[in-house]
Amino acid sequence: MLSAKAGIIPRLLHSSAFSTTPGDLLNEPSPASAPLENVRPSACPGLLRVVMALDGGICRIKLPGGVLNADQADAVALAAERFAGGVIEATNRGNLQIRGIGGQSLELIKYLLAAGLGPREAAADDVRNVMLSPTAGIDPQMQADTRLLAAQILDSLESTPSFHQLSAKFAVQLDGGEGLAMLEHHHDVWLSPLAFAGQSWWAFGLAGSPLDGTVMAVRQAHGHAVVLALLQAFLATATPAQHRMRDLLAAQPSWPPARGVLAGIDVQPVNFKRTPGTGRALGAHAQLQAATCYVGAAAPLGRLTPAMLRGAAQAARTWGDGTLRMTPWQGLLLPNVAVHLADQALQALQSTGLLTDAGQPLAQLIACTGSSGCAKAHADTKHDAMRLAQRLPRARALHLSGCSRSCAAAHTAPVTLLAVSAGHYDVYFRDADQPGFGALQARDLSLDAIATLLGEGSRSDTHD
Repeated sequence: MLSAKAGIIPRLLHSSAFSTTPGDLLNEPSPASAPLENVRPSACPGLLRVVMALDGGICRIKLPGGVLNADQADAVALAAERFAGGVIEATNRGNLQIRGIGGQSLELIKYLLAAGLGPREAAADDVRNVMLSPTAGIDPQMQADTRLLAAQILDSLESTPSFHQLSAKFAVQLDGGEGLAMLEHHHDVWLSPLAFAGQSWWAFGLAGSPLDGTVMAVRQAHGHAVVLALLQAFLATATPAQHRMRDLLAAQPSWPPARGVLAGIDVQPVNFKRTPGTGRALGAHAQLQAATCYVGAAAPLGRLTPAMLRGAAQAARTWGDGTLRMTPWQGLLLPNVAVHLADQALQALQSTGLLTDAGQPLAQLIACTGSSGCAKAHADTKHDAMRLAQRLPRARALHLSGCSRSCAAAHTAPVTLLAVSAGHYDVYFRDADQPGFGALQARDLSLDAIATLLGEGSRSDTHD
């Protein structure tokens, strides 16, 4: 099942990007022995950089377009069991990460590389940040298939040494006009299809999203060129302290000067604002291709057990095309399922513990790692979310954040619960006129009080 490209593991593990000894290379003290001062909760993990948290190391697996095949899914499940604590997380950018890694991080990395889940070169691991709709190429509402352009950009990011200087959070979004699209995440560069002057163009913008408004446009044939030009210009202009496009624009609001940065590329100002998507990520939904559909499921609170991931992989082999697509809603899709087999595919996913009905309370809840795994968190958000779900007779879109960094949600949820202490939260309602989480509704509420405030009723809880 696993076959590494010849020489890639030795090249990656002995790259000058890493320390010379395995311990320094992977920063892998065991969770039991790691002192608190060595915990770096704000560090960005990668596949080749295991970052320590309270519950052990974290390894993030960046998936091209959010896609992995069934054999790769099985490999992630086995790696989580064999080399870590068995916890797999679906991220809000369509990737996977493994938590609870102890002294076997080198073995875990080798195994995942052999499964084809790593970069071609070590220094490229951080920069493979290109997000697509999980229904790219199959969405009935799509106006452009973004997969070819994504492959071109990813190839350039991996093969161009200067791009390896980009921040591990620097990201590109390619929107194809799909009905199922996460458009609230802000990206450093984004593209979205536009009909302009009777031809197909890309609208593009910086440090925002396709929902933002008036931007610039380039012919679709020049999409790759404009992204490369913007990345090169960013690296040539930004100071070492300016990690993201928003940092550069805060210092230079009129950047980029089109004449120098985009010379030779036909760029036009346009009045463009993307209509929000209308699709759904759970259940069965028709594809562009006749007689086929995709079926979607959510990982409860963003966490997959190895059994869930294996079950999804087997369902993809049996009912789909052998691939999974991770979603930015912390779930997964099986594409290319025959319509008459959709119910069987959904039942297979449900049997693993995945959520396939948007009406289930847990399907609408987002929670960060919480105090059980993160030194910054003020409450055990995963545990509290499970308790709160029992108090909600119907689904309600809620985000429980252990601190103000909002790691679990890159967008503002309709309701955000910001932890202040164990089991207690400040409550915010999303408000377009308010920054951050929105308008503060109440401070320091227990879970019972939150359930009452939200009008869903409450149950007594002797733990509050």
